[in-house]
Amino acid sequence: MKNRWVQIGLSAFSLGLAAMLVVFLPQLVRTLTGKTVSWTEIGARFAALSWQTVALMAAVWLASLLAYTFVLTASLPGLTHPQALALNAAGSAVSNLLPFGGAAGVALTFAMTRGWGFPARAVVVSTLASGIWNTLFRFVLPALGIVALLASGQALNPAVVSAGWAGAASILVLVAVVAAALYWDRAAAVLGRVLDALARLAPRKIRPAGHAASGALEKLRADTSAVVRGRWPGLTLGMIAFLGLQWLILVCCLHATGAYPGLAQSIAAFALSRVLTTAVVTPSGAGIMEAGTAGALVFFGAPLDSATAAALLFGFWTYTVEIPFGGLALGAWALLRRRAGVTPAPEKEPVGR
Repeated sequence: MKNRWVQIGLSAFSLGLAAMLVVFLPQLVRTLTGKTVSWTEIGARFAALSWQTVALMAAVWLASLLAYTFVLTASLPGLTHPQALALNAAGSAVSNLLPFGGAAGVALTFAMTRGWGFPARAVVVSTLASGIWNTLFRFVLPALGIVALLASGQALNPAVVSAGWAGAASILVLVAVVAAALYWDRAAAVLGRVLDALARLAPRKIRPAGHAASGALEKLRADTSAVVRGRWPGLTLGMIAFLGLQWLILVCCLHATGAYPGLAQSIAAFALSRVLTTAVVTPSGAGIMEAGTAGALVFFGAPLDSATAAALLFGFWTYTVEIPFGGLALGAWALLRRRAGVTPAPEKEPVGR
């Protein structure tokens, strides 16, 4: 009970902080940019939106959710696209309401998939595979944003340019190493030996015993290798389509509010916005993402009122609207499960173990 009340308190504080950050967004943007904007100016940008523009944004948003179902169906054989849509929507709603909501989202994933009869082992592998692919693409996005910005000719300090190219190359090399370790046994063994060597350099008090580092990596690779080897095209194309459509939502928001700064700049702003969603102070970085994205757009030359309105609008389509949509999906799942009287399938012991 004590833990439950602590969780409720943290959730209330986190959501309250997110709401406060949005309320005081003009002041935050002024701190970042040194320019002043009012809610009246931001509201005027919202009022100028046509229903056709809103309908287009809604269609692209729904298409992005459908695109992500290909990631889930690739990671969990037998999962249908309607089930994947419900799973993603419900999990996103929970994650968007709770700080560190990923754990609650995983628990909900287990409950829903077990209710559909999937064995726990398959769900674990699916969670690992889709989670790793999400993480890899979160590394790739900043590199893509940096490269797009540097290639655009945007005026930047020479030191920043050099650091940007080095950072982008380092990120891409890291992603390539991890992907190779997941796919090839030999690469996993080499990386495991490197991790063991690094672990031996750590102080004795925190040094892992034996081959803990390589063992953990090998276990992770072994659990996901079958999915990665056989279904990496679906995982990859699904993530590319999902992120591409989310970027298209941002482009729609930028054009609708008059804040579009250019192709490369929009890619860089999108990459920054996705990085800022990992801030754990608020659920999905709500409030922080909007302030940072608006600041970046102003740096790229967008008018302050337009940039702030675009960031808020983008936050609505990638965060706020997912909560009621996910609630409907979760409610429909619970209702259908109750009517069907489905119980989770008993877990069978693996052969030979």
